[in-house]
Amino acid sequence: MVDNQLLLSAKDAAKLLGISERLYYSLHSSGKIPLPRRLNKRTLWSRKELDAWVDAGCPAREQWQEIKKAVGANRN
Repeated sequence: MVDNQLLLSAKDAAKLLGISERLYYSLHSSGKIPLPRRLNKRTLWSRKELDAWVDAGCPAREQWQEIKKAVGANRN
């Protein structure tokens, strides 16, 4: 179930985005999606961050990191 999870596996994140898990891993490998978090031995993605990333137009990871920095700096 993807609806109420805060952290998502690649399978669930792909489902949320409406793409295959294989494409999701390809996008991850090529630096096109946000970085995951590590929780113990699991690799998980933040649903809130994926939502914000999509709202920002799905920028490449490097650009997304810059956007997050700028937003964080504006909050202080």
